[in-house]
Amino acid sequence: MLDTKLLIEQNNQKRELLTQENEKYYSDMLLYIRLQWSLSEQQSEEILMELLDHLLEGQSEGKTAQQIFGADPKAYADEIILQLPNEERRKRLPFIAGLVGNLLGWFFIIRGVILLIAPLFQKQEVNESFYLLSAIIIVSVIFVIILFSIRIIFKIISNSLFQEGKSRETVKVGLVGAVGMAIILAVTYFLPDFGPKIHFPAYASVIIGAIFWIVSRFLEKKR
Repeated sequence: MLDTKLLIEQNNQKRELLTQENEKYYSDMLLYIRLQWSLSEQQSEEILMELLDHLLEGQSEGKTAQQIFGADPKAYADEIILQLPNEERRKRLPFIAGLVGNLLGWFFIIRGVILLIAPLFQKQEVNESFYLLSAIIIVSVIFVIILFSIRIIFKIISNSLFQEGKSRETVKVGLVGAVGMAIILAVTYFLPDFGPKIHFPAYASVIIGAIFWIVSRFLEKKR
């Protein structure tokens, strides 16, 4: 049995053999299925490969994707999704841990870089301390906003597939990102400082952030 990454690589190569019409039909169906993140990734890629092989075989006989799979690709994809099992919880943990690690990594790296370059633009001494509880709340809000935004964006993209005009969906995605960023900035600006005050130098922030980022990349490759 081929692993997921190899299946995705082979799928990318084989899709180049499709005609423009068939590639558009199949790619929409592929993206629609892949966006169902709760499904088993391995079995999703296996069924996508089977569909692609079937389409290539039909294409060699002069058939179109619509003739093979029908005029309603969304309904066909929904039938496939109902038959696919959900991803096992133990396989979701590396993804969640990697996402958290990546978020914390960039949070600490950006903080450290800002503190390092701040003296170049201001004369007053840079405050390298932070309040623990306030920081925990801010990081938690960022994490929740990111997860919520990803879920909404996936939903918007799914709804835009199998359609010709997608400009409205692009605007919706932009609005989701803008609202999410506005909430994060508002919480960061208006949240009062409370909890233990901790001195955390800029260089230490960059180092800790780099460690979190490396660990998240490792977990991503282990998936």
